[in-house]
Amino acid sequence: MKIILSVLALLGFLFASVDINNANVKELSGLKGIGKTKAEAIVSYRDTHCFKNIDELSKVKGIGKKTVEKNKADLTAGKCKK
Repeated sequence: MKIILSVLALLGFLFASVDINNANVKELSGLKGIGKTKAEAIVSYRDTHCFKNIDELSKVKGIGKKTVEKNKADLTAGKCKK
């Protein structure tokens, strides 16, 4: 029983949404079409702008609407820590 619960917890972690207002570079780089450079651009943009919704991610240079659409199911825009 403990093994089953551990596996379920791990799966939940693997498929958790990425909060674009609070995720680090490593978490952001796990998204489709987002490598380390684009993840760093997101964090840099976020330092001066909070994302009100996930569609605003396309305001980051190098990230288009198609990339946002591909990742929409895996993204959230939580409370900004500014």
